[in-house]
Amino acid sequence: MTSPLTLPLTIEDAAEALRSGAVTSEALTRTVLDRIARLDGALGAYVAVTADEALAAAADADADFARGIDRSPLQGVPLVVKDLIATRDAPTRANSEVLAPGWGGGADAPAVARLRAAGGVLLGKSTTNEFACGLPEPPSRFPFPRNPWNPEHTAMGSSSGTAIAVSAGLALGGLGTDTGGSVRGPSGANGCTGLKVTFGRVPKSGVVPCAFTLDTVGPMARSAYDCALILDAVAGHDPGDPHSSPLPADRYADGARVGGGVEGLRIGVPTGYFLDSPLLDGEVRGGVLRAADELARAGATITDVAVPYAQEANDANNVTFLCECFAYHRSDLVHRWDDYGRTTRELLARAAFFTGADYVQAQRVRALFRRALADVFAEVDVLLTPVALTPPAPVATADFAAALLRPGFQALWNAAGLPAAAMPCGSAASGLPLSVQVVGRPFGEGTVLRVADTYQRHTDFHLRVPPAARDGVAHPGGERSSHTAREGAG
Repeated sequence: MTSPLTLPLTIEDAAEALRSGAVTSEALTRTVLDRIARLDGALGAYVAVTADEALAAAADADADFARGIDRSPLQGVPLVVKDLIATRDAPTRANSEVLAPGWGGGADAPAVARLRAAGGVLLGKSTTNEFACGLPEPPSRFPFPRNPWNPEHTAMGSSSGTAIAVSAGLALGGLGTDTGGSVRGPSGANGCTGLKVTFGRVPKSGVVPCAFTLDTVGPMARSAYDCALILDAVAGHDPGDPHSSPLPADRYADGARVGGGVEGLRIGVPTGYFLDSPLLDGEVRGGVLRAADELARAGATITDVAVPYAQEANDANNVTFLCECFAYHRSDLVHRWDDYGRTTRELLARAAFFTGADYVQAQRVRALFRRALADVFAEVDVLLTPVALTPPAPVATADFAAALLRPGFQALWNAAGLPAAAMPCGSAASGLPLSVQVVGRPFGEGTVLRVADTYQRHTDFHLRVPPAARDGVAHPGGERSSHTAREGAG
């Protein structure tokens, strides 16, 4: 199944091509399915591909276009969903032998149902770490996710399948989940953009729990604007989710492009704990500072700020994550220990040593951190930090338990429930992606996306494609997509 179609890099460009008649959804979907068949054996992005259902959805999208029905910018666009999120047309396994194949009752999670209602074409389920807490372990009946920039280096985190798919052109966007960094870590490692939303912004009913008070569902795509398009479709209250916020959602894509970019915005760059960490790689630090300089040239005011209790908040998130995850798995760990992967069961077993007092203290720290951040955000609109200490590490050195003991730049924002986006900001000398994080106030996704979109209209890092995946893709190797070129980015 081959096609001469050149694959658009972004959802924005695909939406324009679909509406101009330059391409049909069926042709676009067949092109992506062909790429999956050719490339995914070496990448491990998909645990299930629902080709027939995707082609039927593409035909429906084309029929709607022909009738003048335009449901959203996602109509006819090929997307993927992490295999922690229930879909009606594929089993939800959480990359585990423990979870029953019928989990979710054969129904779409609300976030998935909203993607379909927006006209999105769902290609299947993307690979995850076991229950979003273990590490990929070969040999296994589930695919091993490989970083498309260098397969010997980690794809980093439980939403790695969606990130790999976006980076390699095996989907134009999709959904991940983030409990301690699992949208942002893989986005940073694989060179795409991902948004961890405010806790409660997107419903998480129909999603296999990891940690009840931390879990979020968020968009992943090549650009911040594409993430905004996905968020427009999935954000909003769901009565079936007790943690879902009743606050109305914004129009995120519209907001990303209005208001003069970052002109007049105050961006805080915290040095303490973040940029002065002795474990921070120099190339990562340089990428963050260059991103700050670029945003300053675009009109933002950059200021040094202090983020109090950062390490304590990171630790509080880790304690909360382990305790709540252990609570969900406790019975199965007792009765089905050998069915869990080694790293998953060993990590969860550590949580048995925490006490109720430890958990309560962690919640007190989270509350203290939220109050301290309110003072920080009275002075700035967003924060700019690294995503990770280093570029993606070799797979052979990956150690999730050890990572919990190091400074972290992602989990503390889960502890506070804040929105945070990871976006590419360059390449290391090794060729692996570098990434920077934009953190905002509660329910400040619009401002976070506005900052990220402005940065991406002045740079092209988010448009770079891994060498092995460039064939048949528009604008490979850092060329700008049409929206960037139109903005006259330098």
